[in-house]
Amino acid sequence: MDEAAFTKWSLRAAQWGAAYRASLRDRPVRAQTDPGDIRAQLPPTPPQTGESMEAIFADFEKIILPGMTHWQHPRFFAYFPANAAPVSVIAEYLVTAMAAQCMLWQTSPAATELETSVLDWLRQAIGLPDGFSGVIQDSASSATLSAVLVMRERALNWNGNKKGLAAGPKLRVYASDQVHTSIDRAIWVSGIGEENLARIPVTGELRGMDCKALEAAIIADRAAGYLPAGVIACTGGTSVGACDNITDVVRIAHAHGLYVHVDAAWAGAAMICEEFRYLWAGVEEADSLVLNPHKWLGAQFDCSAHFIRNPQELVRTLAIHPEFLKTHGRDGIINYSEWTIPLGRRFRALKLWFLLRFHGLDGLKTMIRNHVAWSGKVAERLANTPDFEIVTKPMLSLFSFRHLAAADLNAHNLDLVKAINDDGRIYLTQTRVDGQVAIRFQAGQFGMTEDDADYAFKVITELAQEPIRPW
Repeated sequence: MDEAAFTKWSLRAAQWGAAYRASLRDRPVRAQTDPGDIRAQLPPTPPQTGESMEAIFADFEKIILPGMTHWQHPRFFAYFPANAAPVSVIAEYLVTAMAAQCMLWQTSPAATELETSVLDWLRQAIGLPDGFSGVIQDSASSATLSAVLVMRERALNWNGNKKGLAAGPKLRVYASDQVHTSIDRAIWVSGIGEENLARIPVTGELRGMDCKALEAAIIADRAAGYLPAGVIACTGGTSVGACDNITDVVRIAHAHGLYVHVDAAWAGAAMICEEFRYLWAGVEEADSLVLNPHKWLGAQFDCSAHFIRNPQELVRTLAIHPEFLKTHGRDGIINYSEWTIPLGRRFRALKLWFLLRFHGLDGLKTMIRNHVAWSGKVAERLANTPDFEIVTKPMLSLFSFRHLAAADLNAHNLDLVKAINDDGRIYLTQTRVDGQVAIRFQAGQFGMTEDDADYAFKVITELAQEPIRPW
């Protein structure tokens, strides 16, 4: 592709992106295709000769676009958001055009130094004290895996990487059943093993870990010959927003010499609003935490902020120093590839810098406060609608509900959420609360308005009154 063609198609792609964003309310939120529909339209063998960009772009619109779920749709109320504020998209254009590999300071000094600055801005914005250092990971899963590896190495006196796990004692890590499945995967990948992830029962309206049970489990495991290594607490669990009592978790864990990592992947963004910080009171005493600016703050995926009290422990766990990766003649610089599991690193800090500068903390706070208020309004209206019940009260902008007009409530509510999603006007997901099906609602899409929240209530109540075909 020559310079003229590159310019033409770059402009066309940008124009297409702007038009796509403008058309989202006219599209079904979730892809309306059946399994195999897209694959059936793709040739079984690769092209032997090059094709024109016109043909490729036409097929993109004809074949690919109908099979996409539109995560930037303002009526996306499923999962948690994967927001991409327009200003963040523009920053990503620049990152993609430069295509830098930012693994070391010397491979792009600006990328390293900007990352240090914007992570410190974010630290201040969420109220973390001096003493925490930040790094951008690709996802909360990677941050949590990194934390589990540090737990492992600390507990094994830094011999796990060197000697392996076979000769040592069985490690134990503690979490409730409300944490994200990325914690399970971190336990697998770290070699600790699923059977050594001790599940602590939850208690109270916020479904936080029973801290008496946590301490009892640590004491019992040590007496049984296990080696307790760490605790993974959560603020804003994925299912219904569970929040552990971080103050008590840290107090107990540190009294027994355990590392504490806090998963606040979704809810951590809300801590830019001072009034929500009670939900993670005590986090300043944790050893590490993670929040995802690519969820609720509007930074394009992937951009996960991992804050660490003692980064030397993280570097000691992950860093390898072959000669070809050394930066000679420079002392005191940061090579963020030593803070992450992948060696290669994209220039993720640029989109966060653009985002924070363009919207400012005031603009982002207003967005989050609106989402919390609008979600609470939907919950209140459903609570006052016959045949609906609120299963879990709003935790920030997330709540769960159930429709009661059937004998088999589990089957009925699964059918209802499928009918809603097949209808296409909004997108919701289900969960289980105390073993029973509930429907999740979360407001968090960057471009949503209060009218979108009202529209969601209309669609939910309208479809709940229609006969639902069993699937």
